Amino acid sequence: MPAVLGMGNALVDVISVLESDTLLENFGLPRGSMTLVDANQSKIIFDATYSENSELATGGSVANSIRALANLGGNAGYMGKIGRDELGDLFRNDFEKRGVKTHLFQSENATGRVMGLVSPDSERTMATYLGAAAEMLPGEVTEELFQGYQYVYIEGYLVFNHDLIKACAVAAKKAGVKIAVDLSSFNVVDANLDFLKDLIRDYVDIVFANEEEAKSYTGLDPEAALHEIAKGNKIAVVKVGKDGSMIKQGDTVARVGVIPAKALDTTGAGDAYAAGFFYGLTKGYDLEKCGMIAALVSGKVVEVMGPNLPDEQWPELLAEIEKIVG
Repeated sequence: MPAVLGMGNALVDVISVLESDTLLENFGLPRGSMTLVDANQSKIIFDATYSENSELATGGSVANSIRALANLGGNAGYMGKIGRDELGDLFRNDFEKRGVKTHLFQSENATGRVMGLVSPDSERTMATYLGAAAEMLPGEVTEELFQGYQYVYIEGYLVFNHDLIKACAVAAKKAGVKIAVDLSSFNVVDANLDFLKDLIRDYVDIVFANEEEAKSYTGLDPEAALHEIAKGNKIAVVKVGKDGSMIKQGDTVARVGVIPAKALDTTGAGDAYAAGFFYGLTKGYDLEKCGMIAALVSGKVVEVMGPNLPDEQWPELLAEIEKIVG
């Protein structure tokens, strides 16, 4: 099966459920967004929200996707930067035990962490301390890293580091690897719009966006945004919440609904969608089946706390995928 290399912020997630959105307002965190915080602010938020019910897991948007892809039986690798600490060891060990090939650079600074704050209605807001994850250098991303991979999946949160993303795109293209990017968050798109437009036009083959990100990128409603993003024979994926998703390449448009799910926590829903989509893509399925698998994996993840499905649930999920693909 063609291999997917994920490139992103190697983080550890600390997921906590809030009694109300008051704390979000107190910390100045826009509901539903990802906000970068420093080490001190991260500690303040941690102290105010962490409890015995909080959950600890490997995280980072693309890391979640690669972890899930490996659990589906996909051939996957991951590139990022961690600290020489307990959280860094947790990250590496968790990925390697799942059969993910790791390309993890190390820093003297601490492994990054995400405070995932879940509102009563299951909306998630993230306060991210990047730590070591933010220190990946353009010079570390070489053409050799991409050998054996067909796709590289770049985390949108990395686009703040323009030099790093450009180095990755150039090296990947030299290696003959297709480039996919997730737009990650509307505020990320707003802050890097010109750079993203150049990157996607010149290098990117697959774009994932939700309706807010698609609007920030194109200024258009989801349907029109889909057609705009897909120009140049790219695969465009626009997710529209409870209405499912739309996928386009060339003249082919697929519309996929959502599966019935009792949403407990939307953390990682988009990451799980990408995992299912890449699983279908690397299996050679058409866009509609890729979308159906993606919707299934995403629907299962929102029924659990945190971005990762428990290990014991994967065999049942794989059996459901078999029904989709016939």
